[in-house]
Amino acid sequence: MSNRKFYITTAIPYVNAAPHIGHALEFVQTDAIARYRKARGDGVGLVTGSDENSLKNVHAAEAKKITPAQLCEQNAEVFKKMGDRIGLSYTSFRRTSIQKDHWPGVHRLWELCAKAGDVYKKKYRGLYCVGCESFYEESELPDGVCPEHKTKPETVEEENYFFRLSKYQDRLEKLVESGELKILPATKKNEVLGFIKGGLQDFSISRSVTRAKGWGVPVPGDDKQIMYVWFDALGTYLTGIGYGTDEAQFNKYWPADVHVIGKGILRFHAVYWPAILLSAGLALPKTVFVHGYITVEGQKMSKSLGNIVDPFMLIDKYGVDPLRYYFLSEVPTFDDGDFSEKLLAEKNNSELGANVGNLVNRTMVFLTNNFAGEIPHGEPTGEDKAFLESQKAQYGKVAQALDELRLKDALDSAMAFSSSVNKFFQDSAPWKSVKEDRAKAAASLYVLANQVKDVAILMSPFLPNTSDSIFAQLGMEKKGWDDLGKLSVKPGHKIGKPQILFARIERKETQQKK
Repeated sequence: MSNRKFYITTAIPYVNAAPHIGHALEFVQTDAIARYRKARGDGVGLVTGSDENSLKNVHAAEAKKITPAQLCEQNAEVFKKMGDRIGLSYTSFRRTSIQKDHWPGVHRLWELCAKAGDVYKKKYRGLYCVGCESFYEESELPDGVCPEHKTKPETVEEENYFFRLSKYQDRLEKLVESGELKILPATKKNEVLGFIKGGLQDFSISRSVTRAKGWGVPVPGDDKQIMYVWFDALGTYLTGIGYGTDEAQFNKYWPADVHVIGKGILRFHAVYWPAILLSAGLALPKTVFVHGYITVEGQKMSKSLGNIVDPFMLIDKYGVDPLRYYFLSEVPTFDDGDFSEKLLAEKNNSELGANVGNLVNRTMVFLTNNFAGEIPHGEPTGEDKAFLESQKAQYGKVAQALDELRLKDALDSAMAFSSSVNKFFQDSAPWKSVKEDRAKAAASLYVLANQVKDVAILMSPFLPNTSDSIFAQLGMEKKGWDDLGKLSVKPGHKIGKPQILFARIERKETQQKK
């Protein structure tokens, strides 16, 4: 175990409705990065949670004729369950409405910004999108509607507290331009720079208790005002590791190494959030990782179109790892991607089953049938050693891509590694040599068993259940990244029982109900 820490977060989603596959994509991307860092020996903190103190949650509760507290309790549990089902290895699930865990930290954050002279009160009139929980200038509204939700914002006039964002324009521009605050991909960095250079305006960070309908975190010292939901929600990245309640843990993990977010909330994370932290005298996050959106068979997800895809249904139907594999291999890491249930089934069969599943099964079955389920004593030949040496380059490719957060490229390289091992099996033809030259077959299977172990390590960030199953079939404890390339599956070691990793999905199962 290294002494390094690694702190990563998902966005903190609104819980006005159930999670969809866009949320599942973000959870899987975040988890893959976290599991890689854990495999490298880092002490990993992963914070996720539920954004509960919003007006849109109040409206959703009213529509259901329940209280906001009841709505948040119900839906936060669904998001937490989805995180558990999809394999999100979080260390803290933080609910923003829980006073003892969250409120002390965001109160402190507010007070530090006020002490810096960056909080003031004024009357304001503006155009507000409840879906975004954000004010817009008329120039930002094509055809008078919100660019994100395609709805007409409401006109709001009231007295609120404001944050002096304009004060930090030059500093933010330098931080983003220099890469000290890294924004991935470069297109999103340029988008942020364009917004900053266009001139930053101070923004409202509170709402009247009346308009918030009494729901949310009270402003310190003013019982007539509620904190703006984004000031509150962004503070979750601090309170999730103990800010305001456990300073030792906070100091261990902060600053965040990576914030994983969707492109629709870029401005809040790459402009508002670093400015708030600068005001409070806190260190800035290192990287903002921005992913795109998912369409469904070429169409944007929409309730009216009836194409909202339920991640629970997909997990129940196909299993967790085939869904994770689809997200990480088919959806571009930093761009929009499309989801097709038919393609998920095809990828399970033609990629996962035909590559990783085939390799593991044929190796385990051959060892069971020909060497009594025991790793044979075999001295690798010159060809075997040359193959092992050639595989070392692939370890580096996977690691470099993961270090650079290029998840799709990393998984592609890991799959290429597995394909090479499959080719080695075919070229070695142990089904022939076991009859003609048993020592040669023993050497091949010794190499293959260790390469299967390395496949399990390389797949652990992406397909954790598959990785665990491979280690179980090898009959050994899980290994970390530092074991790659080592012949640690020793001669005489007894393997476990062979298991099919990826059951074939028949075409008829992919037909959606009309």
